[in-house]
Amino acid sequence: MHIKLTFVFFLYLYHFACHYIYKKLQQGIIKYSSTQLRIWNEVATLFLVAVVFLIVLKNELNWIWGTIGFIGFGILLMIAIKIYKAIREKQ
Repeated sequence: MHIKLTFVFFLYLYHFACHYIYKKLQQGIIKYSSTQLRIWNEVATLFLVAVVFLIVLKNELNWIWGTIGFIGFGILLMIAIKIYKAIREKQ
């Protein structure tokens, strides 16, 4: 229960950080590259997948396998971002 609430809390922090980035972009202050923003966009996906898996598979998995799956999903997302960037740069 507490782990799910922690992820939801991090999701709130993520949204506040996104609002901060949005305000800076409106002012014309650009600190991040498009790749960094794309990776930042996937952070919410990681949090949401973690919450859903914790809800659906609460008793079927222990926390070790959940952590390994969470890290694996993160690695898969990063690989997908790199492949997409390579394809986009070829065009």
